[in-house]
Amino acid sequence: MNFELNQDHKVLQDSVRDFVNKEIKPLAVKIDEDHAIPDELVAKMSEMGFLGSYFPEEYGGAGLDMLSYAIVVEEVSKACGSSGVLISAHTSLCSNPIYVFGTEEQRNEWLPDLNSGKKIGCFMLTEPNAGSDAGGTTTMYKREGDEFVINGSKTFITNGGYLGTAIVIASFDRSLKHKGISAFIVDLSSPGVTILKNENKMGIRGSYTTAFAFDNLRIPVGNLLGQEGKGFNIAMDTLNGGRIGIASQALGIAEGAFERALAYSKERKQFDQPICEFQGIQFKLADMWTRIETSKLLTYRAAWLKDNKRNYTMDSAMCKLHASETATYVTKEAMQIHGGYGYIADYEVERMYRDAKITEIYEGTNEIQRVVISKLLLS
Repeated sequence: MNFELNQDHKVLQDSVRDFVNKEIKPLAVKIDEDHAIPDELVAKMSEMGFLGSYFPEEYGGAGLDMLSYAIVVEEVSKACGSSGVLISAHTSLCSNPIYVFGTEEQRNEWLPDLNSGKKIGCFMLTEPNAGSDAGGTTTMYKREGDEFVINGSKTFITNGGYLGTAIVIASFDRSLKHKGISAFIVDLSSPGVTILKNENKMGIRGSYTTAFAFDNLRIPVGNLLGQEGKGFNIAMDTLNGGRIGIASQALGIAEGAFERALAYSKERKQFDQPICEFQGIQFKLADMWTRIETSKLLTYRAAWLKDNKRNYTMDSAMCKLHASETATYVTKEAMQIHGGYGYIADYEVERMYRDAKITEIYEGTNEIQRVVISKLLLS
């Protein structure tokens, strides 16, 4: 076994870190306060290849691998969880299903704009009464000639506010439950698409989280992704891969909070010595770092398995579960190490604490991850 990153991955890591320190870190507080990521920053991340990392160059991607993608999301999230989730949702939840399940014509039509950042992608599965129960999808579609007509609503859509490209999950027969569901590629600038609201959230406030309504949205039949009636399978496969991105985001948030807590513990003095000299603080740092390192091993392993076309379902659930709970734990402890200052926005760990919690919730709550893991164990 070799647990070292190869030279290409190390060069990439250094390059991303340099970019993050120059372009993202100085804006992180403002992104949180303004509830938006500047378009200029999105354009710069696109130029760096962050939005098309592991897709082939023939479709406008950077031609890297899944581990490279995990590293990108991790490093970006150390400074800004909102920017990390933009990359993660765009890549894993929109571009990836088009690449995996799309026809060659669909790949050539949609992926270049997504990989270049001309369009920002999102995944439309969740509804007010259907999230974890994907088979309960109530958004309906029917075919009329050479078009599909979609009616319904979606909520909690990450990146939705960009009105770019979406993977929309809808049903043609609710009585068939998951067997009646199909997936579609949708241009969100189309007539019939209405933004109901952008949510005001506790954390990742720079990331758009949007509710939509579809009123007789018409799309060409060529926008059907995969086979009709196979949308549930596409959604589950998409979420499976997406968990690696969320784990990478959680890992980055945890690392960013740890770095700040470690530095603060060396600077802050009480009783005539730095607080890092107290065993109580040392125990916290040891526990935080141990959880971070185990999360990293799980996340990198899941990415490696996907790269090598091995079954990674359990591994993606485990890395998402462990890394997200690590992010919440580490950011909480980082605030505790900062004492009263940890509750003040100037020290950033309070933002990271707010950003961390969502990683336990989206891409399936951690209770769902435990169900996935236990079912695989029992089978």
